Amino acid sequence: MDGFDVASVVADARAKEGLEDLGPGDFEEPLGVLLESYRHAGLNDVGAFILRQGIVHSLRMRLRAQEWFRRNPEIADEVVAAPVVVVGMMRSGTTLVQRLLAADDRLHSALGWEVQQVAPRLDWDPLAADPRVARALEREEQTRQHAPDLFAIHPMYALEAEEEIVFLADAFLSHVPESGADVAGYREWLDTADLAPAYAHLHRMLQLLQWQKRQRGESATRWVLKTPAHLGYLDDLRRTFPDLHLVHLHRDPVETIPSGASLNSTLHAMHADTVDGERIGRQWLDRMGWTNDRAMATRDRWGAEAPVTDLRFEDAVADPIGSMATVYDAAGMTLTAEAETAMRAWLERRPRETGRPDYSPESFGLSEGSIRDRFADYERRFRAPA
Repeated sequence: MDGFDVASVVADARAKEGLEDLGPGDFEEPLGVLLESYRHAGLNDVGAFILRQGIVHSLRMRLRAQEWFRRNPEIADEVVAAPVVVVGMMRSGTTLVQRLLAADDRLHSALGWEVQQVAPRLDWDPLAADPRVARALEREEQTRQHAPDLFAIHPMYALEAEEEIVFLADAFLSHVPESGADVAGYREWLDTADLAPAYAHLHRMLQLLQWQKRQRGESATRWVLKTPAHLGYLDDLRRTFPDLHLVHLHRDPVETIPSGASLNSTLHAMHADTVDGERIGRQWLDRMGWTNDRAMATRDRWGAEAPVTDLRFEDAVADPIGSMATVYDAAGMTLTAEAETAMRAWLERRPRETGRPDYSPESFGLSEGSIRDRFADYERRFRAPA
């Protein structure tokens, strides 16, 4: 498939930005593996265009970010201190918890518009209206109108706290590509890849965002982060943020696995004419099983004194403020009256999700029994009755 080679996408990004330096970190190997997989992924013309444009966008953000670091070397001195990191399988309540925490103005978060364009244009004025906000709001509305199934399953709001997995994807080391295409070679390669460069890039982008927030006058001192995929890389996460506090959400896998398969099927259908739902179901069950096995093994190594708070989905939904009080206490923070008021206000105004498409395990060649079997150890450990 024409255009899916490293030299071509790098040249396009450099031409669009008028910049040359792509910054630190070896990204060419993972990018090359990914592009080769895209060549054999059965993409249609629209899907190939969308995914290639996404690669070019990632490279453009790297180019811009590096230029900001060059012009303002103090950005590299920004300290990303003691983040609270929310993890858990998709649909386990991670978004609810992240956005409740983000309602506290003492905590930074990466908003949807910041995730979409982490590096501003080089003429950025921190005191003026940021054009990235308007562009993100426009994109939100376009997705709502033209991809309603995607927006129903996984809405992205320009003005709400969002996942930082995009920054891992910008290092071309993430599970994002397999969620949207049949990238068998990349998927297999990633299983044994070193993700340290991706987490170094994540840290660097948080430094850039924190510096921008300071230029705008924001004064928060800690971050709240959220990416379910961190579960498979908790050691990398903790090496990058050694003073983190982890909030691990737990929900019945029979509820979460079909939801993830449904999202992936919707994304695959945007990029290819033929979508094998049963293959996607098997791959998602395998990926989530792999991820949870690694998370449990890592937590065993960390021991009982690890900085982790476990929360059940049902408890977070039934008593969100009480659950946040538990997190704050464990993370050494004070849940002030002002923070609680802000959280309650967010609960009142939060985006109301539209109805999701119906899905069941059988829709993806799975069954309740197959999911229970794969997650038996996980359920015994985290879901057994008290």
